[in-house]
Amino acid sequence: MRERPHGGSVSPLIYIIGGGLYLDITESSSLATNSKIEKMLRKDLLQMPGYEPIIPPERFGAEVIKLDGNENSYGCSHRVQQALRNYFDYHIYPDPDQREVKQALEEYVGVNSNHIVVGNGSDELIDLVLRLTLEPGDGVINCVPTFGMYSFSTVVCGGRIIDVPRKQDFSLDIEEIAKFVDNRTKVIFIASPNNPTGNLTPREDILRLLEIGVIVVVDEAYYEFSGETVINLVPDNDNLIVLRTFSKWAGLAGLRAGYAVAPVSIARHIHKIKPPYNVNVAAQIAMLESLKDLEHLRQIVKAIIAERERLLELLTELPFLEPYPSQANFILCKVKSGSAREIYQQLREKGIWLRYFNTPLLKDYIRISVGKPEYTDILVDALTQLGNFHVKTL
Repeated sequence: MRERPHGGSVSPLIYIIGGGLYLDITESSSLATNSKIEKMLRKDLLQMPGYEPIIPPERFGAEVIKLDGNENSYGCSHRVQQALRNYFDYHIYPDPDQREVKQALEEYVGVNSNHIVVGNGSDELIDLVLRLTLEPGDGVINCVPTFGMYSFSTVVCGGRIIDVPRKQDFSLDIEEIAKFVDNRTKVIFIASPNNPTGNLTPREDILRLLEIGVIVVVDEAYYEFSGETVINLVPDNDNLIVLRTFSKWAGLAGLRAGYAVAPVSIARHIHKIKPPYNVNVAAQIAMLESLKDLEHLRQIVKAIIAERERLLELLTELPFLEPYPSQANFILCKVKSGSAREIYQQLREKGIWLRYFNTPLLKDYIRISVGKPEYTDILVDALTQLGNFHVKTL
């Protein structure tokens, strides 16, 4: 809860929610929006809470073990670093159609480049799909718990979120999803593997959803860690869109590089509404060089998968945690005794960052990104100390 300062002029308030730092300007006499101007803004967005992002460690000026963002601890390909050092034409606009990138992606994903749209991260592509499909009040089915950008972008684009809870094992409830589809439902979002639960959605379930007739967006942000994809279904299904990213497997989270594979009829309309220079030249270079260094990057992916399994085994030995098997580069754990927030805070004091959840469907859960083996050792040692000395009092 926020409290108003006593007496004097009202200052803007800074507060933290779930790891996100926000500036509240609604009560600031100097920063608040002029009421006449505010009437010109969309009423549905004025009270909308902002997305809760992770905070970069440089904000705190300390070395940290960063296991909160599902980033690649090994970093990007050396080819990317070298190519960016050797590039000097940053004063020239990038290719607005990303033709070289799409040609390289055509070989990587195995579908014709006219199905491919490149974006400023998959976040932009989520937004573009919703801008293209939603009239005000149209419905978007969100299979919770899942990635928060689906609901965030739906609200920003004027849509109506329909939350359909997953089953106890975090699998989809297809029958329940079908009950909520009507003539105003436009999109169903499915993350596979799902973030933050790490489980895959079987191909048979995707096929059943496609039969419903609305657009199904399958977010395969963690595909490289699972090896399971439905991209090959896109050319034969005019209502299937698959999203991918270079953030996780290729270590390009800071450059925002993603792409969509969509039916040609949808892809051409997304191209029409996207900003012309939506992907900067550095990101385009980085994607091209990553795709030229697949053998190296795939070795890193193998190392992360192996470390994921080792981390899972070690977490299973901690009596206060219940880790879930994962097909991504993170592991979700239920805190069986104690408080997820307290564990999060105490680890943060030791320089170890992870994510914690305290929502109705994820009451007292933490999510741990898979890092290098030495990060695992430090993390597990810290968790063991918490179990031995603190958990009973959390």
